[in-house]
Amino acid sequence: MRSLKTLRTAALTTLLVAVPLAGAYAAGHHKGALDASEPTDMTGPRITGLIEQVQGVEQGITDARQANSISTSEAQRLHLRAAHISQAAERVAGADHGRIPAAQYHDLLRRLDNVNQKLMVDTGSGFLMGDGSDGGHYPNG
Repeated sequence: MRSLKTLRTAALTTLLVAVPLAGAYAAGHHKGALDASEPTDMTGPRITGLIEQVQGVEQGITDARQANSISTSEAQRLHLRAAHISQAAERVAGADHGRIPAAQYHDLLRRLDNVNQKLMVDTGSGFLMGDGSDGGHYPNG
């Protein structure tokens, strides 16, 4: 009888020690899976439109370089500016669950338009100012 009581006490003690440890292990083991946030979905209409426009400007830079309309160093500078805009868009969208607030979206578009205007001026296809009465038209920018 004494051995049965000792066995029951040992089993109960083992159970009381094992249950909290198992719970702590399970919580620690799954903690990363429960606390991990899902990757940000970068497919909102603003981010998609901005990325497509960055790609268009990048293609224009590449085309201008291949046509020898701009130098290699100028192409690199323009590519770098476009890449900074794309990275800024990704940072903003990543911080706001894949969205870009309107004010920041318009600022990024303005910056991208400045890169595009610089490309147009460098290739000689920028908007011209003046009516020609003074002997010519001048690039705007």
